Amino acid sequence: MSGKGWIALIVFGLCFLGGGFFYFLGSFFSLFKDNSLPQKGNIAIVEVLGPILESKDTVEILRKLKKEDKAKAVILRIDSPGGSVGASQEIYEAVKELKKTKPVVASMGTVAASGGYYIAAPCSKIVANEGTATGSIGVRMELVNVEELLTWAKVHPSTLVSGAMKDVGSPTRPMTPEEKDYLESLLKKMHGQFKKAISDGRGISMEELDKIADGRVYTGSEAKDLKLVDELGGLETAISVAANLAAIKEEPEVYYKENEKNEFLEKVLESSIEKVFQKLLISQKIPSFSY
Repeated sequence: MSGKGWIALIVFGLCFLGGGFFYFLGSFFSLFKDNSLPQKGNIAIVEVLGPILESKDTVEILRKLKKEDKAKAVILRIDSPGGSVGASQEIYEAVKELKKTKPVVASMGTVAASGGYYIAAPCSKIVANEGTATGSIGVRMELVNVEELLTWAKVHPSTLVSGAMKDVGSPTRPMTPEEKDYLESLLKKMHGQFKKAISDGRGISMEELDKIADGRVYTGSEAKDLKLVDELGGLETAISVAANLAAIKEEPEVYYKENEKNEFLEKVLESSIEKVFQKLLISQKIPSFSY
């Protein structure tokens, strides 16, 4: 390999390691977050914060709350710009199941867009601030072509495939018209799933959704006018709505529901840099769709 090739690989490696290190560092310090939040009450708050990359923890919490008698209602506190299609759909299904046993109210913070709105759609009621950024009903896919960079570095990758579409979206070559049509067809199908989820959850016809589900972001006020949101207000408003739906006569008491971790070492391993590497490597092999 030429000198330029080694330089390119070293720069890439440093960026890769640096990003992984800071991700790990942030996850590590999050283990020491404030544990003074209330753990008892009759309204449970489940937080979905940041990008929706995985669903396991949130789904597990929602399943536990389905059997938790002390929780008369649940508030899904969302502050997320969205995330992966699969994870958003799994949380959506868990919310639907939970709603069969008790009211679930979505409380939108600064942003609850794309996948963040997807998981709110099946809730009993949706509450947003006037300035909440929400909506963004659409699907996106990002591809990077590094062919010229590899040529400059005198790196010549070779890929063997068993079918014409097996390496679709490869970063080492241009996309063919057939591949572009194929990927766009997938995007349209996933967009259709998104719209159906909203139609089912919100009772909005597909014809109405076609007019507003073009990926644009709406304020909370605009979303209310479009029937995407029920009421305007913050977390306190959501608590009041949840208490009314659950017929709680006394002063509602909220508590934050989180997964319990048994071992400190397990916490560290769950946010280990190895997972970061795995996700980054997989994302280079498979086209990534996100809400």
